[in-house]
Amino acid sequence: MPQLLLYCRSGFEKECAGEIQDKAAQQEVFGFCKLTKDAAFVIFEAYDSDALAAFYRDYDFSNLIFARQWFLLVDDLLQLNPADRISTVVESALAAELSAFGEVRVEYPETNDGKTLSTLARKLTVPLRQSLRKAGVLLQKENSRAAVLHLFMLSGSSAYLGISYPENNSPLENGIMRLKFPADAPSRSTLKLEEAFIQFIPKDEWDTRLASGMRAVDLGACPGGWTYQLVKRSMMVTAIDNGMMAQSLMDTGQVKHFQVDGFKFKPEKKNVHWLVCDMIEKPQRVGQLVCDWLINEWCQESIFNLKLPMKKRYETVVEVLEMMQQKLDEAGLDVEFQAKHLYHDREEVTVHVRKF
Repeated sequence: MPQLLLYCRSGFEKECAGEIQDKAAQQEVFGFCKLTKDAAFVIFEAYDSDALAAFYRDYDFSNLIFARQWFLLVDDLLQLNPADRISTVVESALAAELSAFGEVRVEYPETNDGKTLSTLARKLTVPLRQSLRKAGVLLQKENSRAAVLHLFMLSGSSAYLGISYPENNSPLENGIMRLKFPADAPSRSTLKLEEAFIQFIPKDEWDTRLASGMRAVDLGACPGGWTYQLVKRSMMVTAIDNGMMAQSLMDTGQVKHFQVDGFKFKPEKKNVHWLVCDMIEKPQRVGQLVCDWLINEWCQESIFNLKLPMKKRYETVVEVLEMMQQKLDEAGLDVEFQAKHLYHDREEVTVHVRKF
């Protein structure tokens, strides 16, 4: 049964399905998606089992925008006996001849109904782990380099069983990066930029790419949620917005605020490393703006949000990124793009572009 299960934000099943079909087809892996509106997951069924296995092994999961996690299914939907759920899972794993797994994750859809399964998932994890170890499905000690066994609960009586690999999956529970909102931050949007830094910038490069003393520009800054993240990292920030900035940020002495249009502002010197932008504007216009900054050497890296339309959301992201790549190629710039529908995003996708 050649099938992939992918987690996504509730309401973005069509985008997740469209993306996985598109990316798989580019590698000559063809199939169709099964999805339910607001279910927060999608199943991609391929016509060729070997081709899907090769695609899953070779395609870089981090390149998927709308998927939070993915794994290969090993069985049809399991029907669990509420009196003894664990036996069904162990029997299914043994029937599929599974062994030498490094860990088991009991997860659930990120929906209102799905969240009610969180307590059950926690209760099941330890006894299920013990039973799987006794049966030889799991290694006796947790191993972060070995394959991961997933039990994806749809209800207390049904679940999917699947496999992922640590070098090409999300290491996060349910594929979600949960962050604590700082009490002194001016808005919850600060979590978007914090998650983006963690998602896009390797931790061992923070000392050089998110360094103290760097200069940054925040377009559409007010009241300062994204500026807060830059200030916290001891950067000097130019905040651009017609609105007012939080006084707490201005009091740091690290922020200069100009009440001008973000599309008209131009830096006086070419000493800015970071451009960040969370303006409510058409995604094509924001993409062009970021290209201008890179081409004019006004910044080295940028993280920005593309606000998505009601329809053709995946197609719009692809269109904007392709437009940007073409313009930057024509300018002779060597750049790297990353894009993700982050947990703290809603009707937007966060993009990172870096110039080399």
